[in-house]
Amino acid sequence: MIPPLLLGLYAQFKLKSTYNRYLEVPAGSGLSGAQAARRILDAAGLQNMPIQEVPGELSDHYDPIKKQLCLSAENYRGRSLSAVGVAAHEAGHALQHKASYVWLNVRMALVPITNIASTGATLLFFLGIFLSIAKLAIIGIIVYAVIFTFQLITLPVEYDASRRANIELSRLGIVHPNEAGGVRSVLNAAALTYVAAMVHSLMWLFYFIMLSRSGNR
Repeated sequence: MIPPLLLGLYAQFKLKSTYNRYLEVPAGSGLSGAQAARRILDAAGLQNMPIQEVPGELSDHYDPIKKQLCLSAENYRGRSLSAVGVAAHEAGHALQHKASYVWLNVRMALVPITNIASTGATLLFFLGIFLSIAKLAIIGIIVYAVIFTFQLITLPVEYDASRRANIELSRLGIVHPNEAGGVRSVLNAAALTYVAAMVHSLMWLFYFIMLSRSGNR
């Protein structure tokens, strides 16, 4: 469990340090994150999609149910490369939704069962008090197989959203060529956190498989 834990800590450190670094670099276009996202959405024919400011740090996300972008105050109002990059990434998810991107649809379909599995993960330790190791292992395998599948599918969704964001930022002239590297650095650092989450769930899945084999001996 130590390697995925270290990877997760490194991913969080990398994201925070890279995000803060480019938070100090103003975008040459002078646009805020919300304005950049608005341009991308409008260019895609999504003029009616709202962009909502939400509390929290790096709480940015696309809500496929309400069909709206939710940006943290830092990225909604900020005019840095970090703010523009993160906002454009969330707009990339909206473009995926409009295009019926297959992996986004699969991910959305898995959300309800993944929420149940995530709740089950927190109960495993308590269940271990009352159940045999074999039964606990089977529950663990089911729970983490679901979580791992969700995390695995999340990777192409996130990387594709960043790819779309980079294309639109360049095509619409929101980010100048000499700024593109900074935006990519922010988005790549964010993507690393999803890789870490996937590896973490994979290691837990392996753990419960090993537990099941030892319980059957």
